Amino acid sequence: MTETAVTKTAVPEAAVPGAAAPGAMAPAIAVPKTTVPKTAVPGFLAPLLAGATYARLLHLLVGWIFMGVILLIYPGTNGLTLGRLVAEAAAVDSVLLVLVALIPAARRAEGVQARLLLVPDREQDIAVDPSGGWADRRRTALWLIGRVVLGSAVGMATVLGINGGSGLLAGPQGLTYLLLLPVALLGYGWLVVGAGRLQLAMAVRLLGPSPAERLAEAELRAERLLERNRLARELHDSIGHALTVTVLQAGAAREVGDPAFVARALEVIEETGRQAMEDLERTLVLLREAPEGATTEHPGVDQLPTLFETVRAAGSPVEARVDLPAAKLPGVLSRESYRIVQEGVTNALKYAPGEPVSIRIAVRDGQLELRCANALPVGGTTAARHPGAGARKGGKGLRGIRERATLLGGEATAGPAQDGSGEWVLAVQLPLRLGS
Repeated sequence: MTETAVTKTAVPEAAVPGAAAPGAMAPAIAVPKTTVPKTAVPGFLAPLLAGATYARLLHLLVGWIFMGVILLIYPGTNGLTLGRLVAEAAAVDSVLLVLVALIPAARRAEGVQARLLLVPDREQDIAVDPSGGWADRRRTALWLIGRVVLGSAVGMATVLGINGGSGLLAGPQGLTYLLLLPVALLGYGWLVVGAGRLQLAMAVRLLGPSPAERLAEAELRAERLLERNRLARELHDSIGHALTVTVLQAGAAREVGDPAFVARALEVIEETGRQAMEDLERTLVLLREAPEGATTEHPGVDQLPTLFETVRAAGSPVEARVDLPAAKLPGVLSRESYRIVQEGVTNALKYAPGEPVSIRIAVRDGQLELRCANALPVGGTTAARHPGAGARKGGKGLRGIRERATLLGGEATAGPAQDGSGEWVLAVQLPLRLGS
C-alpha cells in the first residue's frame, strides 16, 4: 500500500509563472511520498529465525557429542544392536555424570554455559554459584543426565533425518519427496525450538537457586528494606531536631534583640548544625559501600546530657532524671533510646516552645521505661508567637517512635495525660533482652 504525504517545498519566484513579487517564495506544491511497507515475519516462523534457537541447538548438540564420545570409547559400535549400544552407553554416561556432579565447580561451569547458550529471560534464574551441599550436587547430576539425554535425542533425530531424507531424495520418487522438504525442515525446526525451550526449563528448575538460596535472598532484601527504613528515621529524627532548634533560636534572637542572647543563640545554632552534619555523614557512610568490618558510631544514652543542653538553650527548661544500672545498655537499645528521646524533645520544642520538659528514664521489671512529658501551652501568647503550637497531629515523628519500639519488642503511647495535669506524655517501654 502507498501513503501520500504533502511536503512543503520552497521554490524561487522565477520558476513560478505569475509570481506576485520578486524574491517571494512560491506556494507550496504537493509532492507524493511513497513508503515501502515492512515485510512482517509470520508468527509461527519467528522462533525459527531467532538467534536464541540456534544457540540452544548448540547447547543440545554438546550433550550429544559427549554421549558420542562415550560410544566410541566404550563399548564401541562393532557387533552391537542399537538398543544394547544405547543402553550400555547410557549406563556409563550416568556414572560419569554423577561423578562430575560431585565437583562443586561443575555446577558453576554448567550455570555459566546455560546462561550464555540457553538465553534465559532473566539471567538470575540460572545460578552460577558452586554446589553448596548435597542437594545442589543431586540437582546438578539430574541436570547433566537430562541434558545429555535430551541432546542425544535431538542429535540422533538430526542424523536419522539427514540419512533418511537423503535416501528418499536419491530414490526414484525423489522429486515428490523434494516437494515435501520444506514441511520436513519446518517440523525439524519446531523440534529444535521445543527441545531448546525444554532444556531452558530444566536449567531454571535444576540450576536455578535452591529454596534455601531463595529464602536467603528474600531475607537479605527484607534486611535491606529495614535498613533503609532505619536510615530514613535516623535522618528524620536528627535533621528534624536540628531544624526545629535552629528555627526557634533564630526567631527568639530576632525578637529579643539582646546582643548577648543573639550571640548565645548563634552559638547554639552552630553547634546544632554541626551535630546534624555529623549525623548526616554517618548515615551517608552507611549508604555507601563501606569496607568489610568498618563500623560507624551512633549517639547513645551517654550523649543525652548534650541533647538536654541544646533544648535548654532553645528556651525550654529540661528536668531529666536518668536512673540506669551500672552495666552498659545493649548498643541497639542505647542508640534507639537516644533517638526516641530526641524525637520527644523535638516535638516539645515544636508544639510547646518555652514550656518545661520532664524526662524520666529508668529500668523496672526487666524493661527500659522512657517518659517525656511537657506542659501544654496555656493562653494565647505562645500560640501567637509560634503558630501551630499545641496542635499535634501524630505525624512521621510519633509514627517513627512506634515503629522503633515495635521492632525492639516494646510499645509506645503518646497523647494528653489521663490525670488531667495538662501535659502531653510520650511513654515507651522496651525490653532489655536485646543483643548489641
